[in-house]
Amino acid sequence: MKIRFFTLSLCFIFLISFAPALLASPKVVVTEKDQAIFLEKLHKFATHRNLSTGALMLEIALDFKGTPYADKTLDHSNSEQLIINLREFDCTTFVESCLALALTIKKTNPSFSNYLNQLERVRYRHGVVKGYESRLHYFSEWIIDNQEKGVVEDITGKIGGVIHPMNVSFMSSHPNFYAQISANPALINPIMAVEKKLSTTKFFYIPKAQVSSHLAEILDGDLIALTTKIAGLDVSHLGIAYKQDGTLRLLNASSLLGSVSITPKPLIGYLNDSKNCSGIFVIRPK
Repeated sequence: MKIRFFTLSLCFIFLISFAPALLASPKVVVTEKDQAIFLEKLHKFATHRNLSTGALMLEIALDFKGTPYADKTLDHSNSEQLIINLREFDCTTFVESCLALALTIKKTNPSFSNYLNQLERVRYRHGVVKGYESRLHYFSEWIIDNQEKGVVEDITGKIGGVIHPMNVSFMSSHPNFYAQISANPALINPIMAVEKKLSTTKFFYIPKAQVSSHLAEILDGDLIALTTKIAGLDVSHLGIAYKQDGTLRLLNASSLLGSVSITPKPLIGYLNDSKNCSGIFVIRPK
């Protein structure tokens, strides 16, 4: 995945205790503005809970258009915490936040506590914060873990994907890129164990040259992850499939455009413009 290079700059940070279901995680970092945005989305989309998770997530994501892009928003401190930031996103936190919102709104009695549970569930291995190494840094592991939890389904192989060569090592090979690893070199060993497991796991992808043959099988609200030629990485970018006037585009938190945006070009053109993109994973929310 696009490895998470996030920082957090907040004027007002509130540390609040988790609800009983979240006692495994000591703290959550959130602002009053984040809570207000959550309530706004909850009220706006409460009547849409009968939509599929993917369709509801897409509606929520479209409502975030124009929200600023920000990098490193999860690397607030050396102590891993569940960080809520609905004011700005990178490509991964955008997808995670919208997915967690959709899962929350579909509950019978949605609440902010439900949202915290859902975000922790999708962001961390087995749904529990247990330090920096428990975060699903590589999107390929994010897929495995969230598929096991019944949150998503990797449909890439079902719609014509071919075996994807995996050689994951970027984090352990570039520890200086990560403040937490630089501060605590002991993190390298558990990260290397994850990388080794991912490198021996069978994944399917749709090569870039073949994506045009599979557009009809991609639905609104599917997650599109760009596989990459960058050594040691699995995925370089992530977004949500959106068929605008019948043309498939990517709704994403864009560093290039500086905000949550719809790609000006159709998906095929967007992929072709990315020299390091080798193809895509297609993941469907359940």
